[in-house]
Amino acid sequence: MTPMTTLTEHLKTQKTPESLIGLISNITATCHDIAKLLHHGPMNDILGLAGAENVQGEDQKKLDVISNDMLKESLAGSGLVRGIASEEEENCVGCSDVGEYLVLFDPLDGSSNIDINSLVGTIFSVYRADENGRVEDRNFLRPGHEQVAAGYVLYGPSVILTLTTGHGTQMYMLDQNKGIFMLYNAKVQIPKATKEFAINASNQRHWAKPMQNYIADLLAGETGPRQKNFNMRWVAAMVGDVHRILCRGGIFTYPWDKKDPNKAGKLRLMYEANPMGFLVEQAGGKAFTDTMRILDIEPEHIHQRVPVILGSADEVDICIGYHTA
Repeated sequence: MTPMTTLTEHLKTQKTPESLIGLISNITATCHDIAKLLHHGPMNDILGLAGAENVQGEDQKKLDVISNDMLKESLAGSGLVRGIASEEEENCVGCSDVGEYLVLFDPLDGSSNIDINSLVGTIFSVYRADENGRVEDRNFLRPGHEQVAAGYVLYGPSVILTLTTGHGTQMYMLDQNKGIFMLYNAKVQIPKATKEFAINASNQRHWAKPMQNYIADLLAGETGPRQKNFNMRWVAAMVGDVHRILCRGGIFTYPWDKKDPNKAGKLRLMYEANPMGFLVEQAGGKAFTDTMRILDIEPEHIHQRVPVILGSADEVDICIGYHTA
């Protein structure tokens, strides 16, 4: 068997700056610690609610708080990070006045799955810090195409890191014995066409008409206008649904709905849509709202929400066509 390449070794072949390699290593080491907590589940007393709401108005799980604190402490102590922004924090948190990077993260995506032992993950996004000194929320308001790295760690039967530094998308598996991530897919490529879609169908009655029409045509199968059968898959954790698309294609969408018309969507631009959009585009897919490329959005605030349509390029184009017709 050919020896596998380590995460650090592969990043060096891409001529990744040493400081960015160090930062990615810091993040993945903390994710390894989060994975250990998850693997021991109720024996670590990490299940259930923390007894508070986060800035998004959502009930926090115990592990939401624990994983957020672990990442915040680790990144702040690295000396590499000027500041962080987290889905669980109301405002950004300053770290080092001379750190080279800004890091945004969702410490535990899909946390509603924790108590049923289903898929969860950590999503992160990295930008270069643009000025010295103390950071403010405004320093993070940059479009996704300026990211220098993005990725997620999926905590499943295997612990998988999916990463891009702008040189394609790669997947690494955690060697549980050695505690290091090993490269196993050096060029993730999303098929252009697909017969799978992922959407929370329980919200169907709240969607805008174009999305209702699009999904209705998928469900009509080979007897409908698309003239082929589609399967629906839904993990209820963006990391799980996007990971499946990166592995075998598909389209994932969390559209605007009228349950709360004042919110542009459910998913957060800075912690979810931008990093996932970067990964998907680097793997040959597309990532859009219902009107524009996600990575071109100029953020207005760090907790901004957007509609998300991403995945196989041809299918994303078709879906967008329903909204622009």
